Amino acid sequence: MTLLDWLEERTGYRALVRATLDEEIPGGARARYVFGSVLVFLVANQAITGVLLAAGYAPSVHDAWASVAYTQDVAPLGWLVRGLHASGASAAFLVVVLHLMQVVWAGAYRRPREVTWWVGLGLLGLLFTFGLTGYLLPWDQRGYFATQVATNIAGATPVVGPTVQRALQGGTRYGNLTLTRFYALHVLVLPGIVVAMIVAHVALFRRHGVTPPADVTRTDRFYPKQLGLDTLAVVVCLAAMLVVVIREHGAPLSAPADPGSAYEARPEWYFLPLFELLRHLPGSLELVGALGAPLLAGAVLFALPLLDPSRRVARELVSAVVAVAVLLGVFAVVEDRGDEAYQRGRARAEAEARAARLAFRARTSTAALSESQTLELGDALFDARCASCHVLAGRGEARAPDLDGWASREWIDAFFAAPDAPRFFGRTPIHGMKAVELAGEERLDLVEWVYAQGGAAGTDAARVKRGEQLFDGASCADCHERDGTSEGHGVPNLGGHASAAWLEVLLTNPAAHFGKKNAMPRFDTLEPAERSALVARLRTERLR
Repeated sequence: MTLLDWLEERTGYRALVRATLDEEIPGGARARYVFGSVLVFLVANQAITGVLLAAGYAPSVHDAWASVAYTQDVAPLGWLVRGLHASGASAAFLVVVLHLMQVVWAGAYRRPREVTWWVGLGLLGLLFTFGLTGYLLPWDQRGYFATQVATNIAGATPVVGPTVQRALQGGTRYGNLTLTRFYALHVLVLPGIVVAMIVAHVALFRRHGVTPPADVTRTDRFYPKQLGLDTLAVVVCLAAMLVVVIREHGAPLSAPADPGSAYEARPEWYFLPLFELLRHLPGSLELVGALGAPLLAGAVLFALPLLDPSRRVARELVSAVVAVAVLLGVFAVVEDRGDEAYQRGRARAEAEARAARLAFRARTSTAALSESQTLELGDALFDARCASCHVLAGRGEARAPDLDGWASREWIDAFFAAPDAPRFFGRTPIHGMKAVELAGEERLDLVEWVYAQGGAAGTDAARVKRGEQLFDGASCADCHERDGTSEGHGVPNLGGHASAAWLEVLLTNPAAHFGKKNAMPRFDTLEPAERSALVARLRTERLR
């Protein structure tokens, strides 16, 4: 007796395999029947990748982002697992809409398949719920603010809204209870319900079989033609997901959630149509649109078997719903692309995300950062923290001194010529310094002295000595100190100017350099490695 014979004797699995492979398909195998099998594959993908992600996830507001960042950026192939989970969710939404349209085209919602249709609609609703609950779990800016919009809409529901919102949030505000409740829904409650409904949906489908086309000329078995088509569709779907995942190197992850920040939240693409609808409704009608539009669409779909219209009417109704949703989604994307303020906000958010992830990798690395990695982190931190006021390498907004070539000989010389120019302090409260009237060799000597204060290599010692004498003789010392500690009447103290230590003080307490006129915020919340990286990046500008 072979192993398979032994297994057959105890389980009777061959009968199940025959029942599956021998299923009759009136009208023959067709490509439009593949969507159900692709959805089963996608559900399996979500389950497998979800378990792998849960194994490294910490459902705490203090640790959630870090655990996801570790999976995305540090754990071997973590980016692939997370990317497949995220792209699988998007693929499921796309395939379920195609499956729904195929069912409507075939008239498979009608008697005796009404319950099969309703169970399928229930699965569609659960798919949206999965998306909502999973969105918050990384506890990043993107998920935090987008989910707040959803819970606020739920809270505005008449009568039960406030109770539902408090139950979801675990209180009146977002916190650990919010995250753990969404996590429990996403990984414990919803999967069990979905599995039960999928089993019911498949059982009902097998009871009634494929809805035969009007022109039945032949009948095929599921094996081999339809199985081959289904397998090909699954392979194509997986290949498309892998292309997206490899191109994006995983899935998006914005900076850690900061409730006090001004973040331009946008939902995932499958919620964009509703977002776009609400954007164009007056405030008094937002709730009507937020609740009424999904309920109306759901009611139309639910009522199809009861109204039992001709397939032509059903096709027109469903086509109209899908077409309106697609158009709203396209309008949302186009409108955002043309919104300069939104694009600036997105650029800042992406810079903050890049800086946060680079800094996290630096903290979790067992080896010191290389020079290139340090400069990359410094660039990211500039984009995230400084670009709203300064320009560096062509990036940023010109509201404070231009940092291109900062503290280089050329920069210092140009500053001497016009310190109140818009490129320097002209747009800030720190203005009023007179232009340096020295010219020729004397000017170059003073530039060299200032340049040398930061400990730069390759300075001309003779020029530095002459520049020091000029500093005292040209009335510079009347305003500026040069001991690195005390404050003069002017700003800043030039002792150690542009050195690493000088820049550390500038970042942690800029008022120590610029006094009462200072308008620069403190960056004392940066980690030491982050400050060092930003300092290193700024000091590279001196080498120009």
